[in-house]
Amino acid sequence: MNASPPTDSLTADRGVTVDPIVLEIVQGSLAAVEQEVETAIARTSRSPMIRDAHDFRAGIHDRLLRKLTGRSYSALVHPIARDFPLAEMRPGDVYFHNDVYRSEGGIGHLPDLCVTVPVFVQGETGAADDVQVVAFVQAFGHHDDIGGAVPGSMPSSATSVFEEGLMVPPIKLWDAGVPNRAALTIMTRNSRMPDSLAADLDAECSACLMGSRRLSELFERYGRGTVEACFDQIVDRTTETYRREILTKIPVGSWTWEDYAEHDGVEPPKLHTQRITLTRTGAEDPGGERLILDFNGTAPQAKGPINHCGDYADGNFLKKWLAPVLRNLADSPERMAELDVNEGVVPLIEMRFPPPGTLLTPVFPAPTNARTFVILRLLGVLAGVLAKAVDGRMPADQETIRYTGVYGEDTDGRPYLMREVLGGGSGGRYYADGEDTIHVVPDSRNLPTEFTESRFPFLVERLGLAVDSGGPGEFRGGLGYDKHIRMLKDGHFMSIADRSILACWGVNGGKAGQPFSVVIDAGGPNERVVDALADAEPVRAGEVIRIRTTGGGGWGDPLRRAAEAVLRDVRWGKVSAAAARADYGVVLTGAGDELAVDAAATIELRARLAAARPVDPPFFDRGPGYATLSGGAESSEYDHLSR
Repeated sequence: MNASPPTDSLTADRGVTVDPIVLEIVQGSLAAVEQEVETAIARTSRSPMIRDAHDFRAGIHDRLLRKLTGRSYSALVHPIARDFPLAEMRPGDVYFHNDVYRSEGGIGHLPDLCVTVPVFVQGETGAADDVQVVAFVQAFGHHDDIGGAVPGSMPSSATSVFEEGLMVPPIKLWDAGVPNRAALTIMTRNSRMPDSLAADLDAECSACLMGSRRLSELFERYGRGTVEACFDQIVDRTTETYRREILTKIPVGSWTWEDYAEHDGVEPPKLHTQRITLTRTGAEDPGGERLILDFNGTAPQAKGPINHCGDYADGNFLKKWLAPVLRNLADSPERMAELDVNEGVVPLIEMRFPPPGTLLTPVFPAPTNARTFVILRLLGVLAGVLAKAVDGRMPADQETIRYTGVYGEDTDGRPYLMREVLGGGSGGRYYADGEDTIHVVPDSRNLPTEFTESRFPFLVERLGLAVDSGGPGEFRGGLGYDKHIRMLKDGHFMSIADRSILACWGVNGGKAGQPFSVVIDAGGPNERVVDALADAEPVRAGEVIRIRTTGGGGWGDPLRRAAEAVLRDVRWGKVSAAAARADYGVVLTGAGDELAVDAAATIELRARLAAARPVDPPFFDRGPGYATLSGGAESSEYDHLSR
């Protein structure tokens, strides 16, 4: 059953008469409360994934379930409102869920635990029990372990959600300020890391309760009518901004593009298709000006855990997940950074899903723990199909999240789990290179070396940039991580990663970046390449795990990149001298401080490289890995602008 808000407006005039100064104050207050909630969680949680890697999000929603804040994505309140009448909620209530199939699409896998706290105002009678729900504060984070077949609750070979951990549908975790100890005991009993799970949940519940009090104070200060009028305007202003500044950059028409996940952990690697047909409607369309995203052509649901439940609540979560891609069409990078993504983007996007049984419409109990392979790829598919529509003025591809880690027993014989979300390079843009080692989750980061070495039995011997990992281009793709971990005690390595065969694509003449790779004991007697999906790869004491994350795709012809920019990249250690010659046609002489560009040789080499190219290359470059899975084809039928 899908939940929908009863109406789309809190006030009769949609808040058009609200004082603009008060509106700015209220909007700033919401952002401040959201940030205060996240700061409280970061300071009081216990697990490295929450406290140090910052893999959690907070959000503020109104009583119509609309997301009001825009600095970060968040889960949905829809499942709570579906199962618990707002009229029966009381101050001190905290609601909890992590059930993917009962989350209305807001939760992607079981380790993401979500708490929701209603916000109240006093009713007209003034009686102590006369309170009404006016908003919600919510937080969800990726927790260390919630049970399942492997430590970390992300078994790469799962064929059912029942293997992935404990499923909890929406429940009342705190009742009028009293924690449900029985429910908490069940959850911690099912976790391999019960103490950190209990501490993290307590941090999230307490932080959201604090956020609820802050919002109640906001209503008391300005009055319910004024604040709700501001809520309407916050949403409507976003709608109008995106219609005026973004939609107008996309011509009326229709385009199709697709990209792929490469493996699902169960079957041999193959192309798991995710396809978007983008239609930009005109003002004369009966539904008005909007973007229609049609996912028909997406592959059947996978046997392994790469499925994502995207079709619930009319794709409400997915719309807000994908909408940040649209900001790349803003007039400038500065303007791009100013655009929030809140509920205001939802009316501008219509989603059309294929029937049940695809990667985006999986049927219970299909596994979902590696659904990042799908939702991250969809960001790139939308960017790609938009690139076809706007003559390439979109960034090249990126793959900026994967889970890696080690586990075992420490030197005192106690079990440990170290897991982190490592980023990668972002794609080159039509005006600038991509960024190095970014994380798609806002404010998230790798684990500090000093912390991990003091807590876990290994040494981090290198944490730097992966040379040559960024896709060549007039504007180069950003670089990925190069991380070396030397084990001090026998343990196991785990990885949930994609883009180990397929690379981040380049666009408009730009080339693909380098894929993800893990090598253990490189150059040693037991050297071995580890699959990107691994649950328990044994690693002996003394062996080094070398992790190289993906580089972003390049934008534009690399032979057009300024030779001095290539020289700078070589001096900075981002591009090797060999790659400068092979990829950019730049011939260097000398070494060290005497390194310089041989201008005449560069002109001659670039002319030869250009002459050897095919006459009609595809608009997208997928790298050599695509041919491995496509049966030898170097590009898709959709990779040319005319198709």
